[in-house]
Amino acid sequence: MAAAREFDIIVYGATGFTGRLVAEYLAEHYAGRKDAPKWAMAGRSAAKLAEVRDLIGAPTDTPLIVADASDPASLDGMAARAQVILTTVGPYQLYGSPLVAACVKAGTAYADLCGEPGWMREMIDEHQDAAKASGARITFSCGFDSIPFDLGVLFLQAEAVRRHGKPAPRVKGRVRKMAGSASGGTIASLTETMKAIARKPSLALLLKSSFALTPGFEGPSQPTGLIPEYDSATGTWTAPFVMAAINTKNVHRTNFLLGHAWGADLVYDEMMMTTIGDAGKAMAEAIAKANPFGEAKLQPGEGPSKEERENGFYDILFVGEYPDGTSVRASVQGDRDPGYGSTSKMLAETGIALLANKGEGGVWTPGALLGDALIARLTEHAGLTFQIEE
Repeated sequence: MAAAREFDIIVYGATGFTGRLVAEYLAEHYAGRKDAPKWAMAGRSAAKLAEVRDLIGAPTDTPLIVADASDPASLDGMAARAQVILTTVGPYQLYGSPLVAACVKAGTAYADLCGEPGWMREMIDEHQDAAKASGARITFSCGFDSIPFDLGVLFLQAEAVRRHGKPAPRVKGRVRKMAGSASGGTIASLTETMKAIARKPSLALLLKSSFALTPGFEGPSQPTGLIPEYDSATGTWTAPFVMAAINTKNVHRTNFLLGHAWGADLVYDEMMMTTIGDAGKAMAEAIAKANPFGEAKLQPGEGPSKEERENGFYDILFVGEYPDGTSVRASVQGDRDPGYGSTSKMLAETGIALLANKGEGGVWTPGALLGDALIARLTEHAGLTFQIEE
């Protein structure tokens, strides 16, 4: 990557709901700080960008860049001006490919909020070698899917190795509590994935595998996470967790990129905890039968109020188990709603971490590329808490 770039970070999609939150976070959190990045806002309309800039209280001299997914030349120009591009313009399988290509060509770091494993696999297959050659660090899934889970397993396994000299071969991710809805972008991405499967049925087989993002490697059989079950590790009934389909794939890709530091035999699943006894069983069964997005009617570009975002939170337990019954426990908590408030802070801090990271080019996960450095940033700045539980 060329050392001299006009901007440290460009937030592409700043006129959308989540993109606006990312820009607002940078404007507020880094205002007047010596470590403030030089950043710009990008989107399709200069007038709308100016409106959002004023709405979020960003400095009036904040640079505004017009770029459009339908105009690859504009994306090429944007990518060449920045060290890092943060994009919230999804569904990525509809609008993301030209920007990935532009960043790979320019050797520019890229981070998004993608939860679309079919498209991610296409990008891995298409760009891994070129990104490695250009130095571009392409980093997917830098929001609630999948940073708390990706980094949560990384954090747990580091403690497991410290205590027992080896990683836990079985890890359970259990969502203990969560307040806040899925984003409109997440819902739209799932809809587009279903359409893609209808057009290309073979994609369903790929998406069914927990190893869809580890080309050339297929690990041991994994739990489906689709059936309510009693979990002796937590003493509760558990129900399917809607984001598990993407998070588990990213966890296995991180392990893959780290040279199977957690073992080639790692078994990992995610579920939601309910409660104990018959009430917990009934609740788990009801969740399994329900529409995972409930009555959500949000569209891309829409989102909850500031009060709803600030009242949201999440608490995720990770349990690492050994064959002899020994276990290690860790947790990750977030102080805002997962789909918007916390996600926007995570994406922004991923961008800051990418500025300091000097890793080699390629298609990455946040855990494999940024690891402990990102955990430190999220803990210091973004309201996340990582802790070992005894």
